Amino acid sequence: MKCSCHVMFLRYSPVLLFLIFIISSNIKGETGTLTKKNVLIRPFNNTISAIFVFGDSTVDPGNNNCRPTVTKSNFPPYGRDFVNHIPTGRFTNGRLVTDMTASYIGLKEFVPPYLDPILSLEELMTGVSFASGGSGLDPLTAQISGVIPLEQQLEYFKEYKIRVENEIGEEKTKLLISKAMFLISAGTNDFVINYFNTHLRRHSNTLLDYQQFLLQLTQQFLKDLMTEGARVIGIVGLPPMGCLPVVITMKTAGSPLQPRQCIDSYSEVGKEYNQLLQNMLKNMNTYDTKIIYADIYSPLYDMVQNPNKYGFNNVYSGCCGTGLFELALLCNPNSLVCINASEYIFWDAVHPTQATYYNLFNSLRPTVDVMLKL
Repeated sequence: MKCSCHVMFLRYSPVLLFLIFIISSNIKGETGTLTKKNVLIRPFNNTISAIFVFGDSTVDPGNNNCRPTVTKSNFPPYGRDFVNHIPTGRFTNGRLVTDMTASYIGLKEFVPPYLDPILSLEELMTGVSFASGGSGLDPLTAQISGVIPLEQQLEYFKEYKIRVENEIGEEKTKLLISKAMFLISAGTNDFVINYFNTHLRRHSNTLLDYQQFLLQLTQQFLKDLMTEGARVIGIVGLPPMGCLPVVITMKTAGSPLQPRQCIDSYSEVGKEYNQLLQNMLKNMNTYDTKIIYADIYSPLYDMVQNPNKYGFNNVYSGCCGTGLFELALLCNPNSLVCINASEYIFWDAVHPTQATYYNLFNSLRPTVDVMLKL
């Protein structure tokens, strides 16, 4: 995905961390184009036609690249361990779980961003990601970071359908959509960026109120996808948010001697929300549509608590810079970077490394297998 853009990198102090998320700018960047061929192996001889992804930076392969936002990563050292070391706009050093899932299904090795202006018909038909780093279920969350809200991601999907219909016809497009796998990963930013760090929602919503608000938005989004033809949908729960390096930094900033460890109160919010989400989803499955919950809280928390089991030796800071607050533009070509990212759970102060994503994919594979058999 190529954009005629420029990025200027500066060194920032930790106190500007939150400003990076709430101030939009017209900074743009450059990235490379992926041309990997399809993978032919298909587990269970599945008939999944395509993969469609919605959500935040954990599943955004580069949709933010040419948007007027500072929430982007289409520059080094991001992509350091990706194919040809290309900084595609993925917020990590390599592949995302969605890339690994597409490869495992047998569709292709990488899920491209829908906003890539040079996508081929083949790429469109086998699936794209509409996700946007910094987005969330709450429209206000995307507004804070100047990125693509979920409702706009849905509009892009509707636009996608028209594009494909113009190429292969309405009936074939309906069949393609009905046999596709839909994946959603969102919610973390709603708490970390929005609810806990601004007063925009907290002044009028208790935590339980806000959780219910997000669940209502999730339910409506799922219904909208079903209306558009989705029949197999996977939705990811929240991670242990209190273990994110940036959260630890923010909560211990005034106590430099306090040891770095997970902030349990944040993680508990995620655990409670995940249970509420699962309860809601039980009532949404229909005869011809299946919605599957995917747990990332448990495997990621296990990695944090038992890092040696997974080959990690750094848990509470990211590979980029100090690892305490750097992410997006704060993690840039001027940053010092660890030698071996596979020894780190986190690449920057928020996002996992490719090694962590690989472990998460392995933990989610039984869930993917269930979806492949539906």
